[in-house]
This record gives sequence, structure tokens and C-alpha cells, in this order.
Amino acid sequence: QELRGNVRVFARTRPFLPSDHCDPNTAVPVISCDFDGESLKLLRPGKSNAEPDTFGFSFDRVFPPAAGQDSVFEQVSEFVQSSLDGYHVCLFSYGQTGSGKTHTMQGSGNGQMRGIIPRAIEMILQQCEILKHQGWNYVIQVSFLEIYNETLKDLLAIKHNNDEKLSIKKEAKGGVYVPGLTMANVTALEQVEALMERASRARSVASTDMNAQSSRSHSVFTLHLQGVNDKDGVMLKGQLNLVDLAGSERASRSNVSGERLKETQAINKSLSCLADVFNAIGNKASHIPFRNSKLTYLLQSSLSGDGKTLMMVNLSPTLESASESLCSLRFAKQVNQCELGKPKRQIKSRKDRP
Repeated sequence: QELRGNVRVFARTRPFLPSDHCDPNTAVPVISCDFDGESLKLLRPGKSNAEPDTFGFSFDRVFPPAAGQDSVFEQVSEFVQSSLDGYHVCLFSYGQTGSGKTHTMQGSGNGQMRGIIPRAIEMILQQCEILKHQGWNYVIQVSFLEIYNETLKDLLAIKHNNDEKLSIKKEAKGGVYVPGLTMANVTALEQVEALMERASRARSVASTDMNAQSSRSHSVFTLHLQGVNDKDGVMLKGQLNLVDLAGSERASRSNVSGERLKETQAINKSLSCLADVFNAIGNKASHIPFRNSKLTYLLQSSLSGDGKTLMMVNLSPTLESASESLCSLRFAKQVNQCELGKPKRQIKSRKDRP
């Protein structure tokens, strides 16, 4: 079954947290989710005693604060399945610092609090076992890199050589790859959990006023899937990119200076490049500016019409975040209006192999 629509957008509002410094029982969220599961309203306070401004948005799916990790993944799982079927799939987690992006993507622990990445891996490993009975054999490799100040870092490298700069190269067939990037073969969930632990230790995390655990880089976790069916003589290649974008915060609100200010500017530049790419796609422009940032260049094959894209916009319920949340929602609406064209399945006969 063809996944409907190429760029889909889900919105998720987090509950109030202790770090919000308010009583969750009495605090009034600025975002209210409608019962239809597809629309929400944001109330932004007016100036002085003026009435608050109300902004309404509709997306493919809206998750209220009470929605658990399992109900979120249930809606995402068809995208994960598409990667097994031979498509390039890209899932972005977007929003300001502290809106719940990393909780959505990675989560915590081994139970109900696990996020999309560990659940996606578990699902793929289970599906590969089931597909064996239909003659399919899959090889699964994972890579994990971060983009920090427009520099690529291999999060799975055993030894981190800071002098060794990774770069993005174009393939003869038009795709892109990163020479020297660690590609780890995986056959069990425990292997992936160990790799994730290694990556989290290597990741650039620093404190800003907006979030004591603010991730200062974009991270791109990729599952590379190659399936061969000897019975049918068919081979397919799928790819699942799970992207945790750095927080889209304003320098004035996050109280940064010096090196931190440079980081914030680099983060906001690549996010605006991502917006430019979606703008160009939405307007059916003849030139799409993929090469304006490392992030968009790396994800070119998933964003260029060959793939399927889902953006998960994460929102904070706090009054202080209302303006940032409105910016996130407007960007998400813009993305939701993009049509990439019909996605292409990466499948061919085995006799076509080089």
C-alpha cells in the first residue's frame, strides 16, 4: 500500500515539566489540542490588556500532552515499514530547545519511555525475521553522525580523531555518501543499544539557559537496509534517516555569547537552509538549494522526490515559549504543503547487479 502524501507533519505537545517552574496542576498551556487528533490552537498573549491572539493549525496528526511513546510510534511505524520495502525515508524531529525532540526520538530506558529510534530498530529486526520465511535475507547497517557548526562528526568511531574531517561526496548515480563513516552491522537490539550509548557519550551537549541538556548539534541516525530474495531474484535497498534537529532558539532568549553564539548562528543557518529547501520544493523551483548546508546536502536523496518525509514538530506548553512555538508551527505548516513527487522504490533484479 502506497503511503499517502510525501511530506507529512505530526505535531506533539509535551506536558509541563518541573524545569518549567510552575505548578502543572494549575498552569494553563498555551496550546490546546482538538479531539479530532488533527488540529490545535495556540493562544499568544496580547499586549497589555488586549485579548490574546488565537492561531489555528491542522496537520496529519496531532498528539496531546497525554499521548504516550507507544501511540506516537504506532503512527510512525508505516514510515519505518516503507524503508524495509525499499524506500528512502526521512523522519525529522523539529522544535525549539526543551520542546521534547530528543524524548520523542530517543526516549529513555528499556520500557514504555523508549523513543522512535529504539522502537524502529526493534520493529525492523522483528520484520526481518518474519520476512525470512518468504525468502528474504536482510543486511542491516547503522551509521550515526552529528553536524556541529557545519562540521561532520562520526558518533560511532572507536577513536575520535578531531583532525580527520568527514565530507559529503556525490555518487555517480546522483546520491551522496560520507567516505570513512563507520557502518556497523547489526543483528540484535542489544548491539544497537550499545552503539547508541557510545554515540550519546560522543555527542556535543552543552548547557544554555533554555535547557540544561541542550543538544548543540543535529544528529542523523541512519539504518541502511539491503534485502535479497533468492527465490524471486530481487534485491532492494532501503534507508531510514532519523534526524534529531538542534534546538531552533533565538540567541536573545537563550543568553548565549562567544562560542555558544557561533553555535546558535550555525544551528539557525542550517535550519533556515532546510526551510529554503522545503520552500523551493513547495514552489516547484528549478533549482533546489540542497548544497547550502551540510544537513540538506546529506539528506538530499530523501528530500528530492525519491523518498518519503515525515516531520515531527515538538511544542512546549509554556507561555514563555508561545512565540517560538508559533514559529515552529508556521514552518511545519509550510512543510506540510510540499509535494515531492512520487517516491521511488529502490528495487532491481539480482542479475542487474554490477
